[in-house]
Parts: sequence; C-alpha cells; structure tokens
Amino acid sequence: MPATAKQAPSELSTIGIDIGKDVFHLVGFDPDGKMVLRRKIKRLALVATFETLPRCIVGLEACLSAHFVSRTLRRLGFEPRIISAKYTKPFVKGQKNDYNDAEAIAEAALRPNLKRVSEKTRDQLDLQALHRVRSRLVSRRTATINQIRAFLIEQGTCG
Repeated sequence: MPATAKQAPSELSTIGIDIGKDVFHLVGFDPDGKMVLRRKIKRLALVATFETLPRCIVGLEACLSAHFVSRTLRRLGFEPRIISAKYTKPFVKGQKNDYNDAEAIAEAALRPNLKRVSEKTRDQLDLQALHRVRSRLVSRRTATINQIRAFLIEQGTCG
C-alpha cells in the first residue's frame, strides 16, 4: 500500500513528479521497485513535503517550471533529473493520467543512458524568455508590414 499524505515512506530510491499548474502528483519507488508513495500536493507545499522525505533521485519532465523545482530540490539534498517528454512517453502504462505520468517519469529517471535536460539557472531562463519575446515581436512586425503591403496592392497604390 503506497504511503498516504500523512505518513512518509522510510525507504525511497526514486520519485517521479508530474508538474501541473497548481498541483504536483508524486509517485515513489523503494529500491526493490515497489511503489511506496502516491501523493498529490499543492505547488506551495513542495518544500514542506520533500523535507519529510528521504533523499533520493527525483525525476521531472522538462518544462519551464521544472528548472525551478529542480534547483529547489537540489538545495534540499535530492538528486533531480530533468527528462525530455519524448523519453518518458514510452514508460507510460495504461490510461494517460497524472499518476501514470509521474510513475513513467520515475522509471525514466533511473535509466542510465537516457539523455537528460541540463538544469538552467534563473539568468539563463530570463535570457531565453527575452529571446522568445523578441522573436515574437519581429515576427508580428513582419506580418504587419506584409498585411499593409497587401492592402496597398489591393488599392493599386503599391507597385
């Protein structure tokens, strides 16, 4: 029987986290591969929850907030591993749901040859966001210029 929200498992080797907007789904396995943790927590309870858990490998699927969660867990003494979604998909068993996704992430995190996503610093993420915003602005500017040109051609004022 997996651990409930009140009791923490005594032995954990891996935890998989399915990251949502407000809620995280956790699935944890002991060294024998038996599921000993199945829990849903609020985003704000991340630190408090993980402070009660034994230190282990934590798998996360790559997304923007995965880097923040990874840095937070590393500070708490865990070993976070960010994995691309395309590598976790083959491990999903049964219907797609948050707990099955978390279980697949935990299994993928244990694979030694699976390519991982490197953890980005806050500055790296800020720079990446700036480049994306700039790219969107350039794209919209080009689209607007092309639209104006088309209007002028329709009016016969642009040659």
